[in-house]
Amino acid sequence: MMKPETPICNTCGEQIGLNSDGTGVFVGCHECNYPICKACLDYEINEGHTACIQCGTPYHGSLTKVDVAEKEPVTHHTMGDHLTNTQDAGLHARNISTVSTVDSDMVDEGGNPIWKNRVESWKDKKNKKKKGGAKVAKEVQVPTDQQMDEKQQSADPNAMQPLSQIIPIPKSQIAPYRTVIIIRLIILGLFFHYRITNPVESSYGLWLTSVICEIWFAISWVLDQFPKWSPINRITFTDELSARYEREGEPSELAAVDFFVSTVDPLKEPPLITANTVLSILAVDYPVDKVSCYVSDDGAAMLSFESLVETAEFARKWVPFCKRFSIEPRAPEFYFSQKIDYLKDKVQPSFVKERRAMKRDYEEYKVRINALVAKAQKTPEEGWTMQDGTPWPGNNPRDHPGMIQVFLGHSGAHDIEGNELPRLVYVSREKRPGYQHHKKAGAENALVRVSAVLTNAPYILNLDCDHYVNNSKAVREAMCFMMDPQVGRDVCYIQFPQRFDGIDRSDRYANRNTVFFDVNMKGLDGIQGPVYVGTGCVFYRQALYGYGPQSLPTLPNPSSSSSCCCGPKKPKKDIEEFKRDCRRDDLNAAIFNLKEIESYDDYERSLLISQMSFEKTFGMSSVFIESTLMENGGLAESANPATMINEAIHVISCGYEEKTAWGKEIGWIYGSVTEDILTGFKMHCRGWRSIYCMPIRPAFKGSAPINLSDRLHQVLRWALGSVEIFLSRHCPLWYGWGGGRLKLLQRFAYINTIVYPFTSLPLVAYCTLPAICLLTGKFIIPTLSNLAAVWFLGLFLSIITTSVLEIRWSGVSIEELWRNEQFWVIGGVSAHLFAVFQGFLKMLAGVDTNFTVTAKAAEDGEFGELYMIKWTTVLIPPTTLLVLNLVGVVAGFSDALNKGYEAWGPLFGKVFFAFWVILHLYPFLKGLMGRQNRTPTIVILWSVLLASVFSLVWVKIDPFVSKGNSSLTQGCIAIDC
Repeated sequence: MMKPETPICNTCGEQIGLNSDGTGVFVGCHECNYPICKACLDYEINEGHTACIQCGTPYHGSLTKVDVAEKEPVTHHTMGDHLTNTQDAGLHARNISTVSTVDSDMVDEGGNPIWKNRVESWKDKKNKKKKGGAKVAKEVQVPTDQQMDEKQQSADPNAMQPLSQIIPIPKSQIAPYRTVIIIRLIILGLFFHYRITNPVESSYGLWLTSVICEIWFAISWVLDQFPKWSPINRITFTDELSARYEREGEPSELAAVDFFVSTVDPLKEPPLITANTVLSILAVDYPVDKVSCYVSDDGAAMLSFESLVETAEFARKWVPFCKRFSIEPRAPEFYFSQKIDYLKDKVQPSFVKERRAMKRDYEEYKVRINALVAKAQKTPEEGWTMQDGTPWPGNNPRDHPGMIQVFLGHSGAHDIEGNELPRLVYVSREKRPGYQHHKKAGAENALVRVSAVLTNAPYILNLDCDHYVNNSKAVREAMCFMMDPQVGRDVCYIQFPQRFDGIDRSDRYANRNTVFFDVNMKGLDGIQGPVYVGTGCVFYRQALYGYGPQSLPTLPNPSSSSSCCCGPKKPKKDIEEFKRDCRRDDLNAAIFNLKEIESYDDYERSLLISQMSFEKTFGMSSVFIESTLMENGGLAESANPATMINEAIHVISCGYEEKTAWGKEIGWIYGSVTEDILTGFKMHCRGWRSIYCMPIRPAFKGSAPINLSDRLHQVLRWALGSVEIFLSRHCPLWYGWGGGRLKLLQRFAYINTIVYPFTSLPLVAYCTLPAICLLTGKFIIPTLSNLAAVWFLGLFLSIITTSVLEIRWSGVSIEELWRNEQFWVIGGVSAHLFAVFQGFLKMLAGVDTNFTVTAKAAEDGEFGELYMIKWTTVLIPPTTLLVLNLVGVVAGFSDALNKGYEAWGPLFGKVFFAFWVILHLYPFLKGLMGRQNRTPTIVILWSVLLASVFSLVWVKIDPFVSKGNSSLTQGCIAIDC
């Protein structure tokens, strides 16, 4: 695009013109070079807007017609300015607002929201401007973002440096990997040609079942393998980020971030774990005025609130300690439990003394939290009462008003050194009987609205309550992508990998999910981006509102034959056609992408959607609606500090989402217990892409269930969510094809995430076949020819080679790959199988079934929970398969002993097949048997197997009976093995 000599005014659409001396283009704001003409600038100042619309810098320069000094200056509103606490600014203020109605100050006498009045005033101004304005030849308009980029690049050499870089996998690693994939695909075709054209007549049913299962496994492999075709790595340059947006002597220009932490039941999710997550957030290496932490208490528990009060008080000591000595991680429980040399790289003489004092303070804090937990074990008959004597509003967790309490921040308590702390907000949304609250997804959407009213940061980072910030620079890592003009324009979220503490060294049940996070997610990053996994994710707020990315292609203008972007503006008919096209795409049902309409500035775009359409989409809150139009975040000028808490209470009322697009097109999407997959899928369908960020030091760490039953029930919940998506309108098999914005391989990945539970059906059948073959003497494969043996051998070698090359470029270990393979079988024949039946019963028949988990025994010591036995119905299918295959092996050896040496050849294939099943289920068997203090599980397993075989051999040989004594032999009862 050519750079014009005189750009176009972003307000009126006319040329900006020259300055007073005629030597150059008129510049209204010398800070960001926002394109605005002299007449529009004079009007803005007359209206009382003396700060730049884009960057907030006060206007200055030669303004002859307007006396700026007579106007009251308009300042940029910060979080602290708007959240001045009208009650007690102290930390322990417990007056909780329960207002749930819209404040009258937010609406004028005519009933129109303030944002609409602002648009109408602009419209009147524009009409006056057009009547008296001189017509000048129009030139090509340079986008504002491009003008800003050009200015930054010319003024600051740091602006030219990239903030991130893609590191492709070396060709020496990726080329052989792709070659083997193609070879494996060809061998699969030849293998199936042989299998289908050579049926086993004597066991036709077993042969047909095996072929169907193998075809399904091949389809699953294709869906899983090809999204890993183009894996990439990324690196970030946080130093360049600081150099560009944190200049010395100037306020930080880094974008603000709202952190979301969600919890439900403090008795199941210990308050101390949630508190560590909150403390790690408050201590992140990021400007304090740019950080706000929102804690959602969906159980309305007074224990959660009181523990948060104690956490806010302890944060006044903990946060300055972390920043003064740059400690990692900044969650005290995990910092003090590290088994490393904590003096490494520490040079301050006072560190040891202050660390000991801080550890003592933390232990005292833990005692206070433990006392609160012990007190909460038994609920008083009259309910809980706060310290001021008033009843706790959340005594009935299913019927209570909305509650919000703001701690710390600009107007709250500062740390012990007198410095400001990040804002901490307690939120418990309103609950009433008869309303659908949508569990975690509904809680997250409530936090989106509350944060938009109170702080409205352009980015949101959500964490589970048991995932703490392990890398204090994690937010900066994400901003290297989001704030890079070349990268972040069409990025909806940055996903970090999940890492876990407290898992046994061998990772028996593949809790770390290393193969998924280090292999599959890297592959998706090379297509359209990783899937959203529910935690450790930084969102662009506008993407959650359902808007499309800026880089989407524009629609052609049928009313003009010229391709010039300054041609005649689209009539209303074309706008309606555009809206119908978007609905036809089934991507933005309730809204449409305002960015796709050419030659319309921000105010004109606002006029294209009526007030009713906004309210049907976002709900009945003018303050929240106005916040959705602010792409760069920040609070609106019309925001009233005195009524902000009341407005925040209003947007978390239980009826706010009724007849809106919440959970359907905007926010976290409802309809599945795995709302994370649905939410990310909808964003990718709109044309957004995501980025996978893997810093050297893991950004976040959490806890995972390590015993067998809890792990299986976790997998059961994930699989159930996939089945629910498969049976919904959002199924990737048919949703989102109209727009063509979801790439094919990305769709393959999403299809794989919702069909994998159905693999349990052929997997159970396939694991049963070895036992049936051993018990009946039949087999699923005919006598192999030399050519068939080549196909079988080639298939096995291609599988092994693919795994080896995958290990080479991804960095995962052989043990991790093998554990993943084992748990794929364990989960497939247990949790996934139950999820399929439960999903069909729930979605088709409306029957919601739950599987009870009962703890039987536990042992103390490290990883004691690993050996806890919890009996549940999910354990029945894999146990049955193990017993069947063990019995089949014994029966097979018995039959071979009876028939002689000629039977040992066919037995080899059947026993190999059975041992394939047993080896994959071995971790399950080990977990089922628990810890054996003296005898290892493998010894017990082999003892039972060998004892059975030798017993049968002993009976067959019968050494105590003489072969010559026929009368004795005939008189005894023969045992035929």
